[in-house]
Amino acid sequence: MTERIYMSSPDVGELEQQYVLAAMAGGWIAPLGPDVDAFEREVAERVGVGHGVALNSGTSALHVALVAWGVGPGDVVPTSSMTFAATANAIAYTGAEPYFVDCDPETGNMDPVLLSGVLDELTASGERVGAVVPVDLLGKAVDYTAITELTDRHGVRLLVDAAESLGASHRGRAAGSFGDASAVSFNGNKIMTTSGGGMLLTDDGDLAQRVRYLSTQARQPVAHYEHTEIGYNYRLSNLLAALGRAQLTRLDKMIARRREMRELYASLFAGVEGVEIFGRDGDEFDNVWLTSILVDRSVTGWAPADLSAWLAEVQIESRPLWKPMHLQPVFVSARARVTGASERLFELGLTLPSGSALDAGQRDRVQDRIQSFLDAS
Repeated sequence: MTERIYMSSPDVGELEQQYVLAAMAGGWIAPLGPDVDAFEREVAERVGVGHGVALNSGTSALHVALVAWGVGPGDVVPTSSMTFAATANAIAYTGAEPYFVDCDPETGNMDPVLLSGVLDELTASGERVGAVVPVDLLGKAVDYTAITELTDRHGVRLLVDAAESLGASHRGRAAGSFGDASAVSFNGNKIMTTSGGGMLLTDDGDLAQRVRYLSTQARQPVAHYEHTEIGYNYRLSNLLAALGRAQLTRLDKMIARRREMRELYASLFAGVEGVEIFGRDGDEFDNVWLTSILVDRSVTGWAPADLSAWLAEVQIESRPLWKPMHLQPVFVSARARVTGASERLFELGLTLPSGSALDAGQRDRVQDRIQSFLDAS
């Protein structure tokens, strides 16, 4: 049977085993422990913020931050339309209304001009804005210079969905350090993984303390189990934190490996009119989590789905870019300010195998298969 090549499989090895076995040998099998504490410090230090709270997913980090700020029914939360559903779901969990904002067609990230119009509209109508939640798409940071100016002007909190962008930067500042708080993800397909997991990052010590409390079932500091409000079982386990600590030491090398894969694709499609590497301009500030191409079928004579089917025949995974949230049936009644940019990216985009775990043989398989498609087209 042909081995399946995934878009972004976990990149783990002996170092990760050593860290996890050391945590087990130390007896810290139960949730929380010294590796959680160390992982929080190390990620916060890497990003350049004062506090990290290790949680079981990036979605949990978004949700509990909004809860900690009191966001709920009656609030409106402008967020990116070009994103995975988890961002919008976290807003919906609170009972607040997501308001979808379209993207800059060059980056896929929230368009600050559109956001400005949305905030002006909501202010004029007297609606409460619970927070603004932009998303760093595919590892490229949002234009936080422009976004922060807008949220500061309107006196609105900024919660950054940096699930995909750990290791990236914007104007010399690390992704995950922007806004009032940021959420990163360590899901199995992310640039570094704890199998499943995430972290809230912030300079606000009170927020970090509140998130720790809420995500540990809101248990009061007494010997018996006492609860005065609803909490959540959202903390990361000590064993998974140990895995994350090993991964963090390798982050820069994993980014470099992904960049090599992007450059391979750039070379492969360099002479193909109608195909471009999405978001390649400025990618020295990108963590290169995933590499996607944009295909203009009126020029190429073939569509992204054609190449995807060709790859699938030999067990090579590929996938369209995110279907915008304003097109998702579950959010059909939500408001949106759109230009068609994200719909165009969804129509033209195809994400290709990008992981740092790809070995030379797998890279060659992907390259040869794509070349055979181009030769046949």
